[in-house]
Amino acid sequence: MTIRSWDIFCTVVDNFGDIGVCWRLARQLAQEHGHAVRLWVDDLHSFARLAPEIDPNASAQRLSGVDIRTWQPGTDAPFAPEAGFQPHDVVVEAFACDLPYAFLERMATAPRKPAWLNLEYLSAEPWVSEHHGMASPHPRLPLVKHFIFPGFAHNTGGLLRESMLGAQRDAFLSSPAALAALWHRLGLQPVGGALRISVFAYENPMLPTLFAHWRDGAHPVQCLVPQGLAAQQAAALLGIDPTPGARHTAGNLTVNVVPFVRQELFDELLWACDVNFVRGEDSVVRGLWAARPLVWQIYPQEEQAHHVKLDAWLTRFARAGVAPEAADAMTRLCHAWNGYEDYADASRQVAAWEAFHAQLPALAKGVDRWQRQLQHLGDLAANMVSFCENQVE
Repeated sequence: MTIRSWDIFCTVVDNFGDIGVCWRLARQLAQEHGHAVRLWVDDLHSFARLAPEIDPNASAQRLSGVDIRTWQPGTDAPFAPEAGFQPHDVVVEAFACDLPYAFLERMATAPRKPAWLNLEYLSAEPWVSEHHGMASPHPRLPLVKHFIFPGFAHNTGGLLRESMLGAQRDAFLSSPAALAALWHRLGLQPVGGALRISVFAYENPMLPTLFAHWRDGAHPVQCLVPQGLAAQQAAALLGIDPTPGARHTAGNLTVNVVPFVRQELFDELLWACDVNFVRGEDSVVRGLWAARPLVWQIYPQEEQAHHVKLDAWLTRFARAGVAPEAADAMTRLCHAWNGYEDYADASRQVAAWEAFHAQLPALAKGVDRWQRQLQHLGDLAANMVSFCENQVE
């Protein structure tokens, strides 16, 4: 089927990952593919943190080529018959948010039934390739939903990546003026000769250990903490204000609280740092495309289910041609940062960081090698277009 338009439904969860993915996907479909996109969002106040131009009180608005509408899960408004909405060619329910039944009925009675996709959460586990594209008929309506799994392997949806991202990164890194402009926007002065580390994280019990080690270490470290959960924890530890512009220096450690920035500036922050601590799904993908050593704090789940997902991701990294010592160092620090029992002791946490630090050159090469391999999977937006055009009737 020919695809020209999309409805994307998103519910905003507490940590911005869901809306972050949906906003990137919507913009890429509109800007690179020229498709009409309606993005349905239930929380514009949170969305405005990622896109400050958003009016949180407007039920309909347009930004970056995307029509943005509000909806409330569990209700049929504004999809009653008198509202006049018609589904687009593709309807995406992101991360299993249930579509309003009135909208499903519109889909079922449309002259050409839209493709119906459930965009799933990111995973590196082997089963993802087996379930990507799986069909699920609706129990009552003449509709079939297909499951799209982003992933790190062939026979998955791949990862979100804009076509010009690599060129933009190279241009930024070759421009001292662009780097200086970033520091100005973030309201900070770079520390000469320091290892620059970004920490975009949930609250983490290992953070005090790292701060103390960096403070007492032999080399300067400048830690940039975007406003949010980690900044609140850092501010409480250091006795500073958790707002942008706050700065604390002790020993060889300088901590800067920086603004929670739009996605484009977040990419620049990752490019400008030597090491990036990232959290959740959207940020880990951007961390990979930054081609910098990274440490992933995966979203915690009950019964440590997230540890299985993290280990699957680390296994794929280790198999990407990275030096074994570097892969081992990455595993150790990610385990420590994600609260594995073997790393409850502060001395083991410090040892994990030291091993990681010693492997930084090899880790940089390894991450760059892996992200180049991942580009060959195609990007998620283009793969979703292709799936609908070639595999959905």
